[in-house]
Amino acid sequence: MNNVDSDGGYHAKGNSKYSPVGAQDRAVLEMSSMDPDSSSDDSIRRVNVRTHESMDGRQHQLELFGFDSLVNILGLQRMTQEQVLSPSSTRVASISKGGPNVSYPEKMGTLIGVFVPCLQSILGIIYYIRFSWIIGMAGVADSLLLVSLCGLCTFLTGLSLSAIATNGAMKGGGPYYLIGRALGPEVGVSIGLCFFLGNAVAGALYVLGAVETFLKALPSAGFFTETTTKVNGTISKSITTISTYDLQIYGLVVTIILCIIVFGGVKMINRVAPVFLVPVLISVLFIFIGIFKAKNNDPENGITGLNIESLKDNWDPQYQNTNSDGVPDPYGKVHWDFNALVGLFFPAVTGIMAGSNRSASLKDTQRSIPLGTLSATIVTTVLYLVSVFIFGAVATREKLLTDRVLTATIAWPLPIIVRIGIILSTLGAALQSLTGAPRLLAAIANDDILPVLNYFRVADGSEPNMATLFTAIICMGCVIIGNLDLITPTVTMFFLLCYTGVNLSCFLLDLLDAPSWRPRWKFHHWLLSLLGALLCVVIMFLISWLFTIVSLALASLIYYYVSIKGKAGDWGDGFKSAYFQLALRSLRSLGANQVHPKNWYPIPLIFCRPWGKLPENVPCHPKLADFANCMKKKGRGMSLFVNILDGDYQERAEDAKEACKQLETYINYKSCEGVAEIVVAPNMTDGFRGIVQTMGLGNLKPNIVVVRYPEIWRRENLKEIPARFVGIINDCIVANKAVVIVKGLDEWPNEYQRQYGTIDLYWIVRDGGLMLLLSQLLLTKESFESCKIQVFCIAEEDSDAEVLKADVKKFLYDLRMQAEVIVITIKSWDSEGGSQQDESLEAFNAARKRVSSYLAEIKETAKLEGTLLMADGKNVVVDEQQMEKFLYTTLKLNSTILRYSRMAAVVLVSLPPPPLNRPAYCYMEYMDLLVDNVQRLLMVRGYRRDVVTLFT
Repeated sequence: MNNVDSDGGYHAKGNSKYSPVGAQDRAVLEMSSMDPDSSSDDSIRRVNVRTHESMDGRQHQLELFGFDSLVNILGLQRMTQEQVLSPSSTRVASISKGGPNVSYPEKMGTLIGVFVPCLQSILGIIYYIRFSWIIGMAGVADSLLLVSLCGLCTFLTGLSLSAIATNGAMKGGGPYYLIGRALGPEVGVSIGLCFFLGNAVAGALYVLGAVETFLKALPSAGFFTETTTKVNGTISKSITTISTYDLQIYGLVVTIILCIIVFGGVKMINRVAPVFLVPVLISVLFIFIGIFKAKNNDPENGITGLNIESLKDNWDPQYQNTNSDGVPDPYGKVHWDFNALVGLFFPAVTGIMAGSNRSASLKDTQRSIPLGTLSATIVTTVLYLVSVFIFGAVATREKLLTDRVLTATIAWPLPIIVRIGIILSTLGAALQSLTGAPRLLAAIANDDILPVLNYFRVADGSEPNMATLFTAIICMGCVIIGNLDLITPTVTMFFLLCYTGVNLSCFLLDLLDAPSWRPRWKFHHWLLSLLGALLCVVIMFLISWLFTIVSLALASLIYYYVSIKGKAGDWGDGFKSAYFQLALRSLRSLGANQVHPKNWYPIPLIFCRPWGKLPENVPCHPKLADFANCMKKKGRGMSLFVNILDGDYQERAEDAKEACKQLETYINYKSCEGVAEIVVAPNMTDGFRGIVQTMGLGNLKPNIVVVRYPEIWRRENLKEIPARFVGIINDCIVANKAVVIVKGLDEWPNEYQRQYGTIDLYWIVRDGGLMLLLSQLLLTKESFESCKIQVFCIAEEDSDAEVLKADVKKFLYDLRMQAEVIVITIKSWDSEGGSQQDESLEAFNAARKRVSSYLAEIKETAKLEGTLLMADGKNVVVDEQQMEKFLYTTLKLNSTILRYSRMAAVVLVSLPPPPLNRPAYCYMEYMDLLVDNVQRLLMVRGYRRDVVTLFT
């Protein structure tokens, strides 16, 4: 009964000691089950030369060029209709294309789509009920610094956002889309999810602010008993505070109402937005009118009117302790300083992403996002700076610190309008947060990076109802906390993390300046983006180093989770461009000179199917990648997996691409750092010669050719293999490439199969230390780490074995390699006996008979044809005595290996070069005799240079 061997050939069951790798082998089945992404019909199109006739029946003059319509030539129809696919591959049809009943919402312009949402998000709760208190605590001087610092941060981020947003079409997801496409899916998802959490928590912040204002305007609406606190413990006037339970109850009700509006869709939100915005603008107007009309009233009231003396008194900071409600108290548990106020105030300048969050609903993102975002940023920053002066000059410090709703107190003519404006502004900001956050989460889910987010995917044009529900749950959870000042730093960190990502994205893209980087927004520079990113990080640490570390740790955990569980892909992000630039610079820095032995890395060229005897659905022997990994230290290094297809390139180009995909799938499946290449050539010899001459760049060319030993050539009577085998070795010698021939590849261990025993080196010729280095690399792998190295030195008869042994030991010591040294002289070969020699002698006699028969055959052929001796298509010289000597030398070496290394985990032996003008068949017989009965053998031939050095 016949079995399929590892090369696909057949042999008698009892003739092999190795496990066959046939069509039913487990590794083969695993490999064949992997289906690489097949190329779609649309990705590769053949140019069909068609006859385009004009209306008068004449052929088109451009028919020669395969003329087609301009739209088809440019691919505009495909480009404008294609969706942004997930990194993994094609999205589900129901997601990527709206169904027949999907109604797409009307697109929005700059004012309603970007400016109004940004203005509503920025101008909110902090300005109305915390800003005057911040001025009282920090003073006018520090407040100006505070507003300038935060405003500069958001302005620089706005510039970076404008540059990226105008560099091409922008889909839904806002900053997530920009960061992901610039810094890669992992960074984009990690920062995008953090920004989603920031928006969801910010919704709770605005809701609590609205409820707090409402309860202060109408204390009787509270359900629970109010508490009072005396200012500094001495002033008899009491300050009313709001019960946390009232904040929670009203906050939950308001959140539910806002979520109902959000569930109504973008159209309803657009209708409601002006209702929230107009009273806000009116309230700001009333505040400024009230400030300019305010006069110096009763000193107990604390309103001084615009007074230079008040401005001077409030100029310097008075940082102090307060209770949990912000009332000054020397025994309070909360201490305020500049850093803490940065964390409290920064949400007042956030909201610049509110417009970009709705990018999918904009008519023209490249125009609306820069104009709307920067306009809202500049308007609100100027408003804050002016307010610092007028608030600092209109009231005493005590009034600033005790009246949380000073803006309503001072407004004219109707303070109630300001309170209504406060409530509506905060509700409008909450509405924008609850609108942007679900769309951000849905955009992340639609990219199909994390399977766990598939519940939030939506069809194009549909409302993200599941994402909205999830956002509402998070918002309600934060509302239950009921502490505005506790939520604020959390929101600040998430927003700053997103702004840092936007600035870094623009910095990277601007610095690399790839050909695709052509933003319409010209007012940007990588230095400004870098400054914006650094400013964001500085503000994060100013607020709280602990919150900063926690937010960065959360983003890192999400990044790690995405890298492990996410679907890999290529978005053409900036890191790919950076890697390309770095690779070019590194390649130039390496130069064309020889690499120093200290910096030498093995770059193996793995010849996958030189003998062509594997099942068609298996692109490479399953154990070749395991062996390639053994040639790397801790995975560092690159392998090139190559194969050759016989035929004409134009005819087999598609076959080559398909074979390359299969080979790449194999490499990824085996977790081997490598590159797959398929070459089409008229024959194997020409293809290999082209590979060894051209593969690689500069000093990144492969330096070791790894080939599997053709163990089946005689059993299958494959007469072309000897010439091909010798040709490969000779081509490597001419190209100055090292060679490693692997025998017993079927039995090569994987990373989980631990080996014991020894790694034996038969160091016959100088190879630059390659054999020694390979043995050390084997020891770094878990499968061989329990083995020990033995070095066998073959010496001449008259050599002093002890001196040679001492020299080799000293050499190995200087190389920091631990190994046992054994010296064997040629004279000792004759004295060897036993079963090993008997085994080898039997194989020797069989080989000698086959060589004699082969030589007689070619002599007879030459005699009949009246020509010189020919073999392998060239003239040869036959010296039977010399061939006998070669066979005898190989016999003795094989006997020595069987005597000393029969139980070795792996044996390494120097590969003899093919003798000149000898038939390839004879060299194949030498090799067969050398490897006979050796289970696992590496035949190594170095090249004309050292790969190890004694020096540090």
